[in-house]
Amino acid sequence: MLLGLGYLVRLWLERVRRQRDEAAAANILEEAKQEADRVKKEAEVSAKEEIHQKREEFEKETSDVRRELRELERRLTKREDGLDRKWDLFNKKERHIENLEKTLAAKRKDISAKELELEGLLEKEKISLHQISALSQEDARKMLMERLEKEMEQECAEIVNRRTEKMKETLEQDAKQVLTTAIQRCAADHTAESVVTTIELSNDDMKGRIIGREGRNIRAFEKATGIDVIVDDTPGVVVLSGFDSVRREMARMAMEKLIVDGRIHPARIEEVVQATEKEMEQIIQEAGRQACFEVGIHGLNSKIVNLIGRLKYRTSYGQNQLLHSIEVTHLAANLAGELGLDVPMAKRCAFLHDIGKALDHQTEGSHAAIGADVARRCEERPEVVNAIAAHHEEAPAETVYAVLVNAADAISAGRPGARRETLEKYIKRLERLEAIATSFSGVDSAYAIQAGREVRVIVNAEKVNDKLAQKLARDIAKEIEQELNYPGEITVTVIRETRAVDYAR
Repeated sequence: MLLGLGYLVRLWLERVRRQRDEAAAANILEEAKQEADRVKKEAEVSAKEEIHQKREEFEKETSDVRRELRELERRLTKREDGLDRKWDLFNKKERHIENLEKTLAAKRKDISAKELELEGLLEKEKISLHQISALSQEDARKMLMERLEKEMEQECAEIVNRRTEKMKETLEQDAKQVLTTAIQRCAADHTAESVVTTIELSNDDMKGRIIGREGRNIRAFEKATGIDVIVDDTPGVVVLSGFDSVRREMARMAMEKLIVDGRIHPARIEEVVQATEKEMEQIIQEAGRQACFEVGIHGLNSKIVNLIGRLKYRTSYGQNQLLHSIEVTHLAANLAGELGLDVPMAKRCAFLHDIGKALDHQTEGSHAAIGADVARRCEERPEVVNAIAAHHEEAPAETVYAVLVNAADAISAGRPGARRETLEKYIKRLERLEAIATSFSGVDSAYAIQAGREVRVIVNAEKVNDKLAQKLARDIAKEIEQELNYPGEITVTVIRETRAVDYAR
């Protein structure tokens, strides 16, 4: 009986354990199912987020590509318009040359007919002279040739003068058209030159904070930036003074940051100035890259790009040097296109011609020599190096591009409104022009007009005739070239007139 009871208890315990195991297995299956559902939902959410992110990246890339395509389309349209204009100009020149060839052929034919007619007349005259005079044939031929030589010499001189005047007029018109077209296509802005920068303050209490206790803040700022800070009685402003325009701009940015921040003490000043120097380098590099992109020049050394960016803060006679370099580049490109030269080479020479001005306050020598040395060390082509060195005629021009850059530089500098002089220099130049003109014999008076671009010379009609007037104009022009430095060209006009006056009583 006990064995049977033990057996029943064992069966019951076995059934309870089996039920418990089945319940545990069911719970495990349920938890696994729930975990599988959770993993599935997370996977779906992650997949949706990834799809959304990929879609945004794709849209951004597509937008960038569309923008680049629009930019390329705009540039191609612009280039196509330029090619159309050049093609029209080429056709006009071709038609002009055809007309000249036709005119020349007609004149050659006319000259041939006149030569035949002249030979017939000479033969008749020879026979007549031989019949009338007692001269021998040799003597008659000699006398006739002497007479013809005199007549032909005068006629040849007249023909040469007419041809010379006509060619001069045509060449002057063509040159004026080329230069006018080049100037009209580009004209940079005029910027006033200054060695000081003014910063406005919200109140005069800020001046005391800028100065600091016993002047420690202002001394720390001047030491860190190398720029003088002027704090005077002028209400609401402080002045930054210095000849290094890049450091002056950096000092202005740092000072404005300190004023906005309000924490002005030597440690903070040093920290802000260091951060601003890094920011300034980035601004300069970006300005250089933007200028290169604007003129379409690529592959420049990073040092040269940095120097180009520094020209943004450099001025000469009030003309911003970066804008001047861009303007000279466009002028040189237009002139090279008109003359059938290598336009990219002309642009590269012109764009780099003034890079020495970014270093001339730090390095001994002229900016042309400094720029040529930098270009040589950066492995620029010899044509570019020579164009930089020769653009102020300090070195001989070895290529046509050096002459082209010199001309484009003179056009940009001499363009009305491009540069400004001090009043004293301007007046002295006008007075010197008039003094040079009046120093010649036979000159009654002289007047410098058109801001010194022309000199009107009035001569005594009894002492100077028409031929001497032409010689006098040439002599005065040569004297001006030797004595004065000036941008562009000065026209010398000699006026000779005779007046007869009487009165009716």
